[in-house]
Amino acid sequence: QVQLVESGGGLVQAGGSLRLSCAASGLGFSNYAVAWFRQGPGNEREFVASINWSGEATDYAELVKGRFTISRDNTKRTVDLQMNSLKSDDTAVYYCAIAGGRTPQVPPRTAFRSWGQGTQVTVSS
Repeated sequence: QVQLVESGGGLVQAGGSLRLSCAASGLGFSNYAVAWFRQGPGNEREFVASINWSGEATDYAELVKGRFTISRDNTKRTVDLQMNSLKSDDTAVYYCAIAGGRTPQVPPRTAFRSWGQGTQVTVSS
């Protein structure tokens, strides 16, 4: 069973950058796709980005496309989210989640489960 721990959140000014990391423990990390989701104040949890097991396929929400980059290192069992050109609307708790399967494409956004505890990102305007 894979367990996830997010880190890297903090307070940043609009236009700045942050790099989030999702660290996995347990066996079989490379068998899973990983996604980042976020939940802002008063909002439902929404999809941000995902990456397949090999790192060769990615998916991004339109709101973050061109600003955020997801990557993974299976030897270190981490998935990172580089966030640039941050906006106040990016303020949220960011979570990572997994979906099983070694597929060439990224799993559907609704397939992701097993959330971590989240890391807070606050963007000041």
